[in-house]
Amino acid sequence: MLRRDYLVRMIEEMTEVLGKVFMLRQNKKLTEALWSLDELYKRQFRLHARLLDTLPAKDIVELFHSGGELEADKLQSLARLLKEEGDIRLAMQEEEEAATRWLKSLHLYLAAGLHGADRSLWNWPDAVSELQDLLKSYRLPPETELLLMKLEESEGRYDQAENALYRLMTEESISKEEADAFYRRLLTLPSEQLEEGGLPVEEVREGLLELEKHF
Repeated sequence: MLRRDYLVRMIEEMTEVLGKVFMLRQNKKLTEALWSLDELYKRQFRLHARLLDTLPAKDIVELFHSGGELEADKLQSLARLLKEEGDIRLAMQEEEEAATRWLKSLHLYLAAGLHGADRSLWNWPDAVSELQDLLKSYRLPPETELLLMKLEESEGRYDQAENALYRLMTEESISKEEADAFYRRLLTLPSEQLEEGGLPVEEVREGLLELEKHF
């Protein structure tokens, strides 16, 4: 109950600050908008923008483990702010800085989604979709690509999971054992389910055979 109350208060403050940031952006006060976000990082997460800029996304995720569990809703709330910071950076014509924030935001959203985050909190599906669209010309880091593969599989989008697997294989960022395990998990599923997920059982078997050629 206490955790839920804290989360509600956090969301309320974030919503208020994001409204303020929106107005600052509208008035071209972009540096002030960044200051407002940095203050919110400090108050709500005991982090600051400079640290978030230097830490790899996977290390940021580790900071949100408590009692052996991932605080998924806090993590996706930070992802929301990083997305906002990326948008401000883009408005400042700092495209690479914007992309860096968006990539971290996507990683955090995916990690949160895989650990039971409340997807209605920050409209998780649309947030992830928007970030993927913004980053379509960028190559995802292997750690993020792997999270995406796991998410697509868990959501039953097996063809998309396989696409992520292929990208990982191209980058030599996944082991043969992990790739093999992916196809063997799919082979335990009903053929109708595989069809609905865009990857018929025949293609699953073909994918398994292709691994021998790749590795």
